[in-house]
Amino acid sequence: MTIPLYPAHTSATWTIVKHKLLLCLAMWLPHHPVLADNKLPIGEFSQNRLEGWEHKRFKGETQYRLHAIDGVTALKADSHAAGSGLFKEQRIDLTQTPFLNWSWRIGNRLSGLNEQSKAGDDYAARVYVVVKGGLAFWQTKAVNYVWAGNSKRDSVWPNAFAGDHAMMMALRDQEAPLNVWEHEKRNIRADFKQLFGEDIIAIDAVAIMTDTDNSGGHVCAVYGDIWFSKD
Repeated sequence: MTIPLYPAHTSATWTIVKHKLLLCLAMWLPHHPVLADNKLPIGEFSQNRLEGWEHKRFKGETQYRLHAIDGVTALKADSHAAGSGLFKEQRIDLTQTPFLNWSWRIGNRLSGLNEQSKAGDDYAARVYVVVKGGLAFWQTKAVNYVWAGNSKRDSVWPNAFAGDHAMMMALRDQEAPLNVWEHEKRNIRADFKQLFGEDIIAIDAVAIMTDTDNSGGHVCAVYGDIWFSKD
């Protein structure tokens, strides 16, 4: 399953799109984040905080909970044949803070899936960035950074359900070690320009998902803090 792009005027207007955490908001609630020490926090899991993160369920329910690992609190995801995720609506000015930073690790692999097919659209870990389409929800775009089980690292493809409105990018693959923190830093503005040919100057939401609803399998992952930075 996949998270819709944003709630329109009521929850009944949520559009279920199989690109799992594509959230489509018809209205924007103003938010004025504070930049400190070159960091704009999005997920402050190490501070034992989940404020602002909302849960969206599609099939079954991936269990998300704050959990101490290696002496630091992080967000643990455990999915058994389930598809649900967390998202946070926050408008980010990419002219000021274009870089998205996070860390993640997985405990086991999802292998043998054709991740470019609808039947194989499951991932041990995903981090999404979303640009809303407003009332024209079909114009919503997203980049999905995934920990792939079958696709090679650095490969890119359109989501099996959302097509080229949601581009998938494998940052880690089956060669990455298990239970080891991997640290990521992506220039979101540059990635949108590469994948969509557009100079996007702001995004509207960040989302994460660990899902196994198509394969019926089991996987666990851990997400560290998420933040934007100037460089």
